[in-house]
Amino acid sequence: MYGLTRSLLFQFSAERAHRMGIAGLRQLGHFRGLCQSMRERTLGGATDAMAVEVAGLRFAHPVALAAGLDKDAEAVDGLFACGFSAVEIGTVTPRPQPGNPQPRLFRLPEHQAVINRMGFNNHGAAVAAAHLRQRDWKPGPLGVNIGKNKDTPLEQAVDDYVACVDALGPLGDYVVVNASSPNTPGLRKLQEPEQLSALLGAVQERLGTVAPGKPLFLKIAPDLTPEAVDEVVDVARARKLAGLIATNTTVARPFEHPLAKEAGGLSGAPMREPANAVIRRAYQRSGGTLPIIGVGGVFNARDVYEKLRAGASVVQVYTGFIYEGPGMVRRILPELARLLAKDGFTHVTQAIGAEHPGLKKPSA
Repeated sequence: MYGLTRSLLFQFSAERAHRMGIAGLRQLGHFRGLCQSMRERTLGGATDAMAVEVAGLRFAHPVALAAGLDKDAEAVDGLFACGFSAVEIGTVTPRPQPGNPQPRLFRLPEHQAVINRMGFNNHGAAVAAAHLRQRDWKPGPLGVNIGKNKDTPLEQAVDDYVACVDALGPLGDYVVVNASSPNTPGLRKLQEPEQLSALLGAVQERLGTVAPGKPLFLKIAPDLTPEAVDEVVDVARARKLAGLIATNTTVARPFEHPLAKEAGGLSGAPMREPANAVIRRAYQRSGGTLPIIGVGGVFNARDVYEKLRAGASVVQVYTGFIYEGPGMVRRILPELARLLAKDGFTHVTQAIGAEHPGLKKPSA
């Protein structure tokens, strides 16, 4: 069914198709009963053996939605209806901003990929907060992904993140510091150890005031060197973060394509292995003690399973959802159960970090 819908959507520009998709999901969210029944049908493939606990949050299964799709928290209920165990909104900035000039979103169907240079286009923290306050259905964890405005000098970036925490921290189940988008000039410099530690410390302090005990995650880039991944992990552990989200989009272009020259972050199938490599490195560096949410190139159960074995506790989807559609989670869960059983696992948590025998599992 989605194949026909996708064919129609793909007749439009990537950004217009995205807006149409979000509008449809937003409308779906107005029908609570339908959302609940859709979710229940999907979760029929998720037994208690699929449940994961990370940072005190219960995920009904390990397949969640990444930030980037619903920047303004418009379509959260419609997305939960699709069966995701968790939904992450954003990236949200303190003030509204239009993002980069269009065109800024490109599909590469031959590679099951997308290139974007959206530039944190969103209506600002106040609007996202208003949308979240209107919700009263909470079937799973909601993440809030925050960033800085483009025109905020890097030396004042902390102020933007703290402002987002003030507006959104109490409304989400966890908060994510996005210091890894390639589409905001200079942003990735915040991943350097000294700046990163200062940023995380400031965000933690404010989060502890406005939403005590709320888990804080850090989203990192796939383009870090292995040694830089180690440094980030060390900072995250020193700051006692709830975990890492690995990874964001890449500036690399591992193939030839007429659109490969377009600036921006590449996501989709080509990101599968680069993201897995960062997950493995981060898991090894932390000795398996730092929870990781894996994202990058996830289209099917095999992709989810690879990330779990590499060290992810939860796996997020973004580009795969664009290509696979609303039935994606429903298809993944039964196949994931078969993959687990084939390897003798009776619970999904047994697969986490299975590539690294001898390392302890991340604590919930």
